[in-house]
Amino acid sequence: MTKVIIAGASGRMGQRIGAMVHQNPNLTLAGGFEQPESPNVGRDMGEVGGYGTVGLPIAASLEEIIAQGDVVIDFTFHAATMAFAAICASHQKGMVIGTTGLSQKNLAELRIFSAQIPIVQSANMAVGVNVMFKIAKKIASILGDDYDMEIVEAHHNLKKDAPSGTALRLGEMLAEGVGRDLGKVGVYERNGIIGERSKTEIGIQTVRGGDIVGEHTIYYCGPGERIELTHRAHNRDNFARGAVQAAIWLADKKKGMFTMFDVLDLTDL
Repeated sequence: MTKVIIAGASGRMGQRIGAMVHQNPNLTLAGGFEQPESPNVGRDMGEVGGYGTVGLPIAASLEEIIAQGDVVIDFTFHAATMAFAAICASHQKGMVIGTTGLSQKNLAELRIFSAQIPIVQSANMAVGVNVMFKIAKKIASILGDDYDMEIVEAHHNLKKDAPSGTALRLGEMLAEGVGRDLGKVGVYERNGIIGERSKTEIGIQTVRGGDIVGEHTIYYCGPGERIELTHRAHNRDNFARGAVQAAIWLADKKKGMFTMFDVLDLTDL
């Protein structure tokens, strides 16, 4: 049975992941940790998370509890994630990474770590969003250059990165569908007299407000019609559920870099 350690155990995502791991018969909750200055360090992680006493005090660092687990699930912050990945690699522990805001340099470093340990990394762990990634590319490839493609994403007012990792991944999938490079055609801001929209650009616009969990809409705008493809997250459980699936899937993997497409068997779609 896979033993799971949770990074950011007292955060919103950490609490929901903890609850789902605790309830899953294929996983064992092995521990959780927070930043040393967190007021929740030393408290029972189940009590903090609202799923009952589990006899596991929240640690002040990953190093304190790394020996207790097989896999670390991390939805924290990109700089912290890279430090955790280095620790996991040195202790031969797998990782499930749902952290957003990872740079290309970060991803390249994770691929180096994956030569030693198994890693599942995705911009979004939700099953529905990963299906959306695939559908988005397919629609783009069918419609081609006759349709303008735009993405609008909305999240809560505490989200630190913009655009969201999910929106960027959607942009990449659209670009792949029509043979473009998002790095060259992505447009993230429009203001003032900007002139006509080019035929190749893919717009990604950001909304931040309130407690919006996460919404992403793709607009395929063509002559005389418009197609809209939308995913709305009602709560954080869908992200946590995907992370739990990924942790179970990693159980028999020794090393390698994987995504939720691998976990959900979507690679050939």
